[in-house]
Amino acid sequence: MSAPGWTPPPSKTQKLVLFTGFSCNSYCHFCIDLNKRDLPDKSTRQIVEEMVRAKAAGVEYLEMIGGETTIRRDFLPLVRTAKRLGFRDIVVVTNGRMLAYPEFARDTVAAGVTDVVFSIHGHDAALHDELTSAPGSFDELLKGVANVRAEGLERVFGNCTVVKRNMKVMPKIAELFLKLKIHHVEFIFVDPTYGGAYTNFRGLVPRISEAAPYMREALDVGRRGGTRDFVVRYVPLCHFPDDLDQVSEIREVATFRTRHWAPDFQNDDVGASRAVAGRAKTERCAGCSLYDRCEGLWREYLTRYGDEELSPVRAPSPAEA
Repeated sequence: MSAPGWTPPPSKTQKLVLFTGFSCNSYCHFCIDLNKRDLPDKSTRQIVEEMVRAKAAGVEYLEMIGGETTIRRDFLPLVRTAKRLGFRDIVVVTNGRMLAYPEFARDTVAAGVTDVVFSIHGHDAALHDELTSAPGSFDELLKGVANVRAEGLERVFGNCTVVKRNMKVMPKIAELFLKLKIHHVEFIFVDPTYGGAYTNFRGLVPRISEAAPYMREALDVGRRGGTRDFVVRYVPLCHFPDDLDQVSEIREVATFRTRHWAPDFQNDDVGASRAVAGRAKTERCAGCSLYDRCEGLWREYLTRYGDEELSPVRAPSPAEA
């Protein structure tokens, strides 16, 4: 399904999500890499070599992520290297705290970053700072948004991880994104495969049947605000049958061939592997009209909560169509 505002591109873009390391200046409770903080970050040389290898393989879209990649001392030289190598898109996913410094924001944009994705997990300082375990982080990221905008950066995006603590305020978080003039946002159902949400599953992971209504409301907020580029991620389609054009994975697999290169693993086809490793469908999904397009639920979720919340979508009969 497609809708106004998004149609599949004619060909896929080669994309690399380059994890520079897992060090971070925040401590988000739900982080999938929470138990990897002690792993050594990649060296400058290793990252440059990976950039060169990716460019030779046809990668045009480079996404730099951590941990928090902006806290690296070599962050700006690495961005400049990516620009010299000729990547079309140089994207940084960040908690935004370093960009609160005007000089750093100026240097980041000047170095060649084309897109910044800000992670915002609460509609106010109290909630966001609680989830990041970093007092003042909400105000810092707001300054970061303002600072990169002041430097002329137009491609400013967002994401938000959906956990028990914030799920009911997803509409308010959506309103905040609109207030910040951020019109491309992923609302990401928390991944409990590893890290904080695995360790504290019951404390952090909501039931999809409880979270989905608030996530759908967030999409409604975006549509009322004029954007269909608020999207949901890591959800079973039976809870979003009327929002298929706003499901991130459907867009992603049509748009990108994605690689993930991290300090501790390398995955050269993320879309394919996620559907057979991280997520699963069950017998309850049989006969669902969305079966072939859906990736199901996280396997760890199914192990802990079961599959009772999955409800196959019935295709309309010829008389109803």
